[in-house]
Amino acid sequence: MTESLIATVAVAAPIDKTLSYAIPAELIGRARVGVRLKVPLGRRQAVGYLLAICEGDDAGLKPVAEVLDEAPLFFAEMVPFFTRAAEYYCHPIGEVIRCALPAGLSGRGEGVSILREKVFSATTLSGEPSGTRQQQILALVREQGHVPLSVLRERFDAPHAPLKRLVELAFLTEAEVERVRDPFLATPVSADTPVEPTAEQQEVLSRIETALAAGEFSPLLLHGVTGSGKTEVYLRAIASSLKKGRRALVLVPEIALTPQLVGRFRARFVDGAASIAVLHSGLSDGERYDAWRAIARGDVHIVIGARSAVFAPLPKLGVIVIDEEHEASYKQGEGFRYHARDLALLRGQMEAATVLLGSATPAVTSFHRALGGQTAYLELTGRVQDRPLPEVEMVDMTATPYGEYLSETLAEALRQNLERGEQSLLLLNRRGFAPYILCSDCGTSFRCPNCEITLTYHQQQRHLRCHYCDYTDTPPELCPQCRGGNILPEGVGTERLEIELAELLPGARMARMDRDTTSRKGAHQQLIDQMTRHEIDILVGTQMIAKGHDFPGVTLVGVVNADATLNFPDFRSAERTFSLLTQVAGRAGRGLLPGRVFIQTYSPEHYALVCAASHDYRQFFDQEVIFREELGYPPFGFLVNLVLSGNDGKKVAAAAEALAEGLEQAGAEVDVLGPAPCPLARLRGKTRVQILLKAPARMPLRRLLVRLPQLKKQIPAGVGLAVDVDPVDML
Repeated sequence: MTESLIATVAVAAPIDKTLSYAIPAELIGRARVGVRLKVPLGRRQAVGYLLAICEGDDAGLKPVAEVLDEAPLFFAEMVPFFTRAAEYYCHPIGEVIRCALPAGLSGRGEGVSILREKVFSATTLSGEPSGTRQQQILALVREQGHVPLSVLRERFDAPHAPLKRLVELAFLTEAEVERVRDPFLATPVSADTPVEPTAEQQEVLSRIETALAAGEFSPLLLHGVTGSGKTEVYLRAIASSLKKGRRALVLVPEIALTPQLVGRFRARFVDGAASIAVLHSGLSDGERYDAWRAIARGDVHIVIGARSAVFAPLPKLGVIVIDEEHEASYKQGEGFRYHARDLALLRGQMEAATVLLGSATPAVTSFHRALGGQTAYLELTGRVQDRPLPEVEMVDMTATPYGEYLSETLAEALRQNLERGEQSLLLLNRRGFAPYILCSDCGTSFRCPNCEITLTYHQQQRHLRCHYCDYTDTPPELCPQCRGGNILPEGVGTERLEIELAELLPGARMARMDRDTTSRKGAHQQLIDQMTRHEIDILVGTQMIAKGHDFPGVTLVGVVNADATLNFPDFRSAERTFSLLTQVAGRAGRGLLPGRVFIQTYSPEHYALVCAASHDYRQFFDQEVIFREELGYPPFGFLVNLVLSGNDGKKVAAAAEALAEGLEQAGAEVDVLGPAPCPLARLRGKTRVQILLKAPARMPLRRLLVRLPQLKKQIPAGVGLAVDVDPVDML
């Protein structure tokens, strides 16, 4: 009996194991690891991903119905990476790969269309054509080697007839090639002039060079104050990796940071020595698809992107950079709840790459690992060109009358900065006009019918909106409870702050940067360009203005309501507050003029604010770990959060009680906390209950999670279970 070929397939469905299928003879030539397949699954057909091919007896196995791709979407060496990620985060491997692939390639199988374009190339034929237009076109093509039809249309009116004649005369050849959709290619860049590294940068680069030369897994924590030149270190480290014939992956926490960083990289590698691809959710499906296919073909040397770029099929990785490694946005909040920083470390380990974690405010867990020697520690203590860190002043808001959101101190500083022609940033980490509206006669507030929160009032659109499920409603003119007409907005958001500032400083050129103003494609980059050209005097925004931006003209930063993140029901609230304040303070004084920062707070004595004001990370860390160790929270313990949800609250509660009981019996070494309602007990129409698993070591949790699939069988239909390993947000 001859052996047949059998495919190991991860189906894009909530199935905790791979499945085997027979490969029909007519598909053997096209079935390769990394392609999508259409396979039978029960009574329907599903999309699966081919992970391995082996010889064996295919008796009783269903055959693969169709191969959906001409070329692999990922290479075979990435299969162990996907497998380990699925095991660690307790998520079906098919769903892991579906999440990794760009939109359009994940579920139904039809994919994204490939654009093709005519390209004209010059031949070696001597002589010149007779027509002037023909001569002009031929000269351009000879100069550039090959020119797309779209470019010729831009340069010449009605070029089709002369082009046709040039092809007939054999001066040009015509071909059809794949057109790559890349939004960054349209923006021209000039080569930058690398500055001479500082002594500290040179020391850091020397240690990175040693790690790259070793060709082994080397995790490095680069702790550099804001403005210390971390990006220059990244650029030089990547250039060194490219010289060794290896490639680079750069992760950023927000897609808003990508255009500025891509511009820096394109300017450095503008000579064509390295091709750059960008991957993030702000691109169109076609742009992401084209970038992914170019990476998979091996045409790309550097990939830059947000958290999902950690899955880019980039072979021969030499260095992985995780910029602002402390950021919570590296953690996926739904579905496959991976942490891109941790997966980058895993990938670096599996591919013997150097992994560079950069931050001015490292995560407490990352710094603790560095102190323990698990990660090498690199430090940049000063700003480039010996520029001073900004002076920070704490403004005690208890002396400010209720209802006033700007202290006189900050208002006067803004006024003076405007008179000097300098730029200012104002951080308020709450968008909209007001967090809620309230009937002042009876106290009625207006809540989302799907979620356990009040609706945010947006005055520009004249509607109330839930920022979790996107439910909207029109504000009533009369209170539905008492029929009173005194319905007023309470609190302040970025929209209200912008309006009040315009009244306070009528001559100022004002702009706002939050999710409402940057939802349109290119809007964020437009605001950055306006700030760079000094067309904006005061920029108001949420936390997106605090991260990674380099505005040399900004000399004043104000923080409105610094206590907002401090009072979150989360053990990381102090860490998040310290990081946010330190990062936004670092936007001031990055140019020739020194910077000033004003932090408005009702808690001026809190250690997170005091340490941020003095730019003292180590003092903050030493204070923070005392509380973490007492409570057994990371880095002194490990957590898994189990969230059960469903439409029937009683059924969810009963399922949670049964699951908690089973977990307690199965894992004596693990603390089972709960079940308890989630801080957001109702979200998108579903009741939510959580069980927190806590242990001083990782292995007891892993052993308990191995038992989870068996315990899940007791959960009734209509109740979902989400497993969040190493949770970052437990709301």
